Amino acid sequence: MDDAPAIASLPEDPAALKAIIATISRQRDEVSRQRDEVSRQRDEVSRQRDEATRLHEEATRRLEEAQLKALRLEVELARLKKWYYGPRADKLNVGQLLLEFAVALEQRPVNPQDLPPRAPTPQADGADRRVGRGRGRRNIADFDKLPVMRQVHDLSDDQKSCPTCDNQRVQIGQEITWQIEYFPGHFARIEHVQIKYACPPCEQNADNPQIALAAKPPQPIDKGMAGPGLLAYVITSKFADHLPLYRLESIFGRNGFEIDRSTMSLWAGDVADLLKPLHRLMIDRVLRSHVIATDETVLPMLAPEKTKQARMWVYLGDENHPYNVFEFTLSRSRDGPAAFLKNYNQVLLADAYGGYEGICIEKQIVQAGCWSHARRKFVDAQSVAPAIAIEALGLIGKLFALEDQGKPLGADDRLALRQEQSRPVIEHLHGRLLAWKQQLIPKHPMAQAIGYALNQWQPLTAFLGDGAIPIHNNLAEQQMKRIALGRKNYLFVGNERGGRTAAILSSITSSCRRHEIDPQLYLTQLLANLPATPMSQLEPWLPDEWKRRQNPAVVADAHSHA
Repeated sequence: MDDAPAIASLPEDPAALKAIIATISRQRDEVSRQRDEVSRQRDEVSRQRDEATRLHEEATRRLEEAQLKALRLEVELARLKKWYYGPRADKLNVGQLLLEFAVALEQRPVNPQDLPPRAPTPQADGADRRVGRGRGRRNIADFDKLPVMRQVHDLSDDQKSCPTCDNQRVQIGQEITWQIEYFPGHFARIEHVQIKYACPPCEQNADNPQIALAAKPPQPIDKGMAGPGLLAYVITSKFADHLPLYRLESIFGRNGFEIDRSTMSLWAGDVADLLKPLHRLMIDRVLRSHVIATDETVLPMLAPEKTKQARMWVYLGDENHPYNVFEFTLSRSRDGPAAFLKNYNQVLLADAYGGYEGICIEKQIVQAGCWSHARRKFVDAQSVAPAIAIEALGLIGKLFALEDQGKPLGADDRLALRQEQSRPVIEHLHGRLLAWKQQLIPKHPMAQAIGYALNQWQPLTAFLGDGAIPIHNNLAEQQMKRIALGRKNYLFVGNERGGRTAAILSSITSSCRRHEIDPQLYLTQLLANLPATPMSQLEPWLPDEWKRRQNPAVVADAHSHA
């Protein structure tokens, strides 16, 4: 055996053997201790390496976040600079000129002869006699000071005959009522005189005497003092010219007749109630459109603690149904557009609001996207990735240029143009978007612009299959400017009824703008005739139908006498 020599060399003395065993045991424990120390050091090195890796990853993450934050701030700064130093920067900076003039004037020597005379010294008693303006209430205008236009309403010859004895009834009196009418530049009081007739023989004989009163035309507001022209002016001023009612109150006061803004607010609500059937008819026409364009914006509504962020929606009909209708809702939830589009199943042109996607799927509506929105994302991020922005905007610009070429064409010819020339541009752009996406981290501003386009790719390319679908939603966005202007001037609506009133009257004035109609003239005629118009005869009073019936010479004459 190999171990035989080693065993033979061991001492016979037990004590010596014990000493050898103890030495070997100590050596084994030392080796074990050293091995444990090496293992501990290896674990410590591993822990330090993991900690270093974690710190490196944390530092890398913070650096990326800082870089992304810097990029986002750069994008925001570029956007704000574009907004601040845009077209308004081309205007003359009067303040800077005055500053330079003041500096130059200060450097000129003072000539004593150029100084103004000294102001007179105060009176001995120290009193500075100034005439102050009182802060009392303004005087209410006197109705009797307004010029009067007398309109006499008489019975016809047939109505003057007594239905009991066939004798001619004689005039026994009259009833006089009045209303305030507005003509451009002045107010006038129209006195309505309704002649009364009675039959004296029948009265003397107590033979069923009957009194007849000549009727006056139905008025927009029953027993109201405001005439059609005055109501039309108030509605046009607020919902077409975006003039707050408190300013209109001051304007009326300067013209000799003060009307409280709360009264004008009630008038607007009454006019909206009168026009509600016409508004409903416009909605029905819009829902027949092949393509409906829509957008929404905030319209604050007064609430106890702070204004509630209610919403105003607009729906634009196509060329065959040319009406702009507004709808007011208390929130931005999908319930508003879902209710409006309840029976609609054609094409909806809108932005990337998530509520539209579910509505379009449920109702089998074709959802079309807006290339102006997609282009805007690249414009905002161009400062952080200029090379990508230039190429992307160039390709999108080709799409808009092709649309300009196809604008005068019919839907079929425009579709052929898109298939032949726009589709290759779209396919090339899609490939470039996928390539750029791989180059950028997900939170990069340009990656977000690319992600918007890719996520909306199906709606954005819907126009390739239908020549009637526009490639942008700019017309609907433009209608939101009127709500933004009104919001800036009159701040909010008072309640839900006020929001519905704003929706109805904005629909009328916006549709007038679409057809290049003077809303003052249209509303004056509409309010004068609508109270006596049956529901079955509302169609001739739609803005486009009304314009079609107008004789240009008559319209010009009406403007000259308005």
